[in-house]
Amino acid sequence: MALRNIFKRKLKEKPAQPIEKPKEEIPLEKPVEVKPPKVKREVKVGEAYRILKTPQVTEKATDLTKKNQYVFKVWPGANKVEIKKAIEDLYGVDVLDVKIIKVPRKKRRLGRISGWRKGYKKAIVKIKEGQKIEVLPR
Repeated sequence: MALRNIFKRKLKEKPAQPIEKPKEEIPLEKPVEVKPPKVKREVKVGEAYRILKTPQVTEKATDLTKKNQYVFKVWPGANKVEIKKAIEDLYGVDVLDVKIIKVPRKKRRLGRISGWRKGYKKAIVKIKEGQKIEVLPR
C-alpha cells in the first residue's frame, strides 16, 4: 500500500484571491500596428552560381537575342525571383520578364542498353531594350 500512495498526487488548495476590478485603459489616438519585416533573399554576385548553371547557346537561343531574350540553364530549385536577381547582379542589366521551362528526362537506347537522358530546367530572360549580355566573348 505504501508504494501505491507514492504515485498519487495530492491536490493543494489555492487560497481564494480577491476579485480585482479591471483597470480602465486610456485609448491611444491612433492604433499602432507592428508588422514584421519581409524577409528578402538577396543574391550576391558570388552566389549567382547557386542559381545559374550555364548560358544555353543553341540556334534558337541565338535567334532570341535579337528580341533581347537570353536562355540560361538553371538549378531545379531556382524560382523566377531568384533568377531575376542573379541576372541583374551578375550582368548589370534590367530584367523585364522571366519564363521557366522544365525539360523532362527522356528514355534513350543504344542497342540492348537502355537508359535515361537527364532532364533540366531552363529560363528565358527578357531584358530592357538597348541592353546586352555578352554570352560568348568575341
